[in-house]
This record gives sequence, structure tokens and C-alpha cells, in this order.
Amino acid sequence: MSVPSRPIRTAAVIPAAGRGVRLGPGTPKALRTLGGTPMLVHAVRAMAASRAVSLIVVVAPPDGATEVDHLLNEYPLADRTDLVVVPGGQTRQESVRLGLAALPDDIDVVLVHDAARPLVPVDTVDAVIAAVRDGAPAVVPALPLADTVKQVAPQPQGAPEPVVGTPERALLRAVQTPQGFSLETLRKAHDTVVEGEGATDDAGLVERLGAPVVVVPGHEEAFKVTRPLDLVLAEAVLARRRATDGYV
Repeated sequence: MSVPSRPIRTAAVIPAAGRGVRLGPGTPKALRTLGGTPMLVHAVRAMAASRAVSLIVVVAPPDGATEVDHLLNEYPLADRTDLVVVPGGQTRQESVRLGLAALPDDIDVVLVHDAARPLVPVDTVDAVIAAVRDGAPAVVPALPLADTVKQVAPQPQGAPEPVVGTPERALLRAVQTPQGFSLETLRKAHDTVVEGEGATDDAGLVERLGAPVVVVPGHEEAFKVTRPLDLVLAEAVLARRRATDGYV
């Protein structure tokens, strides 16, 4: 008689410890409101919208975990999704590592999602999870580039920068989140790759292990809210969703 295998468990880690200075002074970026609701709440709801996600770990500013916990308690999730808030570190990599440390060992798949991508559709979340469950150790959603990209020799203080190359656009992708991993792979990457070695996302850490990373289609509405104009676009997307989909 075969023993039934246990269900595959998926968790999401949302680093939200950054200040987001490009959006201007004031409240930390993740706590800025979008349609009257903090962006962090939208990001948490986006992860919880996937029925595969049973646990969400929010990594708060080092001195703001209590504040973030109280805030999220005002926006309860469905009973099937547990929520934990932990204090983060001084860098994104350190914050993700602290979020991973809060995960129980029976988690199989972990998503890492930017709090500043509040409107990622659930279909994108599910596609990333499915690819990890199918055996990929690391998965990123991404879009083809619409613009030509130039490689330059950086110059100080805004001086004209010489172009040194034009990468073939068809081979490039703009990467989004959530990025998905087997928990074992991502923990190994964070334990192995030294801070500051040039990786700008978690998939980059995994690449440095020599492990394969695959791309699945991203979505235009999974853009990152970084500058004031991004916030205007996010408000427009949210207004359309509320008018046509009953989004809250």
C-alpha cells in the first residue's frame, strides 16, 4: 500500500523594508496608498489570491515590524492564508534572508515578491508556482523589451556617455516578480553568495550557484511602482479593475 505524498506547500516572502526615496520623501514606499489602500496590502492580496499560497511572510523595516503588523491586521485575509511579519535588515538581500529564516521546513516552493509590484495578476503568480512545481529550481516572470537598449560607459555627474554596444533586443527580457524557487535552492543561494557580488535579484543569486533559471511570461500590470508617474499609472489600472472586475 503506497503512502500518500503530502501536499506541496507554497509560501511568499515580501520584502518591504525599503524607503523608496525615488517616490519622494515621506512614508516608506510599501506603505504609500494606492486607491486608498497601502501598496503593501495590495501586494499581500496579490499573493493570497493564489490558492496555492498558504503562508505569506512580510519583511518590515527593522524598526517598523509592529506598525506593519497592526496595519495588515486591519486588512484580514481568507482563513486559508497565514500571515507573519518579521523585521528586515539594511539591504534587500538581508531582508529576504530573514524572511526565508521565518519559513517552516515543510515549505517546498517560495515566492519572493516586491511590495512595489502591487497589481500582479493571479495568473502570473500561478504560472510561476506551476513552473517550480514542474521541476524548475528558479523561475522568473518577464516581458520582452519594447525599447532598444544601449550599453554605455558610465560618466560622472550626468556627462554624455559613450555607447559601447547595442545588445540584441530579441534576446533580452525585463524581469518582474514574484520570482519562484524551490526553498532549498534559494536558501542555498542566500547562504552562499556574498552580499554585493553584483546580483540585483534573487534569481541572480541562483545563477551564481550555476543552477538553471527559466522565464515564464510576465504581465504588463506587474510593473514596479518606483517613481511618481508609476503611481499615476497604478491608480489608473486600479480604477479600471474596480470598474470592470469588482476589485476592492
